[in-house]
Amino acid sequence: MQRPEEPAEPVEPILTPEPDPAVKVPLAIEDWLAVLVLAALALITLANVLVRYFTSQSFAWTEEISIFLLIVLTMAGGASAFVRNHHIRIELFADGGSARRRRLMGLASHGCVLFFFVLLTVLSARLVYDEFRYEETSPAIGVPTWWYSAWLPVMAAAISLRVLGMLRRLLLDKRPS
Repeated sequence: MQRPEEPAEPVEPILTPEPDPAVKVPLAIEDWLAVLVLAALALITLANVLVRYFTSQSFAWTEEISIFLLIVLTMAGGASAFVRNHHIRIELFADGGSARRRRLMGLASHGCVLFFFVLLTVLSARLVYDEFRYEETSPAIGVPTWWYSAWLPVMAAAISLRVLGMLRRLLLDKRPS
């Protein structure tokens, strides 16, 4: 009695591979940004662990830089996931029902996300301005905190533009509902 040979790859992947949506600005920008930031995080953490192990002391700046890099990584990953439709959602509502209902749910969803990220862009820009105006410095290394915070409105604006592009494509979609 012989066992059937198992395929080299899974028969049914968890996520079926889908082509990237047609976008004007390539998604590779967010992908490479995420790869580079994750590599920097790994190297910084490794260096801190090695220094701590061999000298019983720690680099003071690693936590501040790591938090900043995690924010950039989260925003880049969020933009990429949203455009590829891999973001968190309730699929029963998002994918169920008629084509017209799905389109309306998509318009409402994209509109809410766009509102949130435009608001985040504006409020985080005000935060950066306040940190600049009041000359706040970081506790560990004493650099101006706006150096770290300046990237939040930039990344939020990038996500806003991505969502705006998705909303535009959804509005211009002429398929019958």
